Amino acid sequence: MSLGKNIQYLRKQKKITQEDLAEIMSVSRQTISRWESDEIIPELNKLTALSGVFSCSLDALVKEDMSDCDGIYSEITIKKVKACKMARYVMITPNPEDDVNAYMDNWAQRSGLLKFQPHAMRIGWDFPFVSLELQNRFGLRGYVAAYILPEGFETDCLGVEFFDQDNAKYAVITIHDPFAAAFSRIPNAYKKILEFLQANGFCENPKENILSCFEYVYEKDGITCMDVYMHADSVSKTNSFTGFSGLL
Repeated sequence: MSLGKNIQYLRKQKKITQEDLAEIMSVSRQTISRWESDEIIPELNKLTALSGVFSCSLDALVKEDMSDCDGIYSEITIKKVKACKMARYVMITPNPEDDVNAYMDNWAQRSGLLKFQPHAMRIGWDFPFVSLELQNRFGLRGYVAAYILPEGFETDCLGVEFFDQDNAKYAVITIHDPFAAAFSRIPNAYKKILEFLQANGFCENPKENILSCFEYVYEKDGITCMDVYMHADSVSKTNSFTGFSGLL
């Protein structure tokens, strides 16, 4: 573990320069550089202030290796997602992801969607409205799968709910090989995004016609990847970002 590497990693996640952090911490840029190279250790009051700046616990800042997952996770970026229409369905079963994905794949065949657009995008997200009794007694969970419908596609095929998604901005992180350790890698991706949003002035503001979060699984260069999207709303005027790109 390296405290300096943690400071550098969190600074880059927050997308600020050494000069910016030096101004926030009321120290020189050279001091920030010496912190990040482990040449000197910040005093306790500075460590406490750093944990506040980066929205992490003091214990995690000092003891954890926050950069050891760089091979698994991409940097977090902000993407603009265009308005679209989707067909979606929810299942509550012991294995809802596989069950509802199979159901939606069957629907996509029956409806003619995959003939109209062979590589139609299928996304998914957890369905949280499952009681603790159902979870604990019967091992049931909920998951929603949805296909993004391309412009011009029409169908009378029943068995799904149609939903209109508005234009929105999302914080996005890519997980490489997410199912190698699904119960740690995927939740950790959500944690990283939440920390990023909090650190950069975004707030949680659910909206009726905007999905709060979703996942997109695909293959790239022979590796399974998952993009995790979380709605990013009301950015602070003091922060700015680069790397915006369109989707859908």
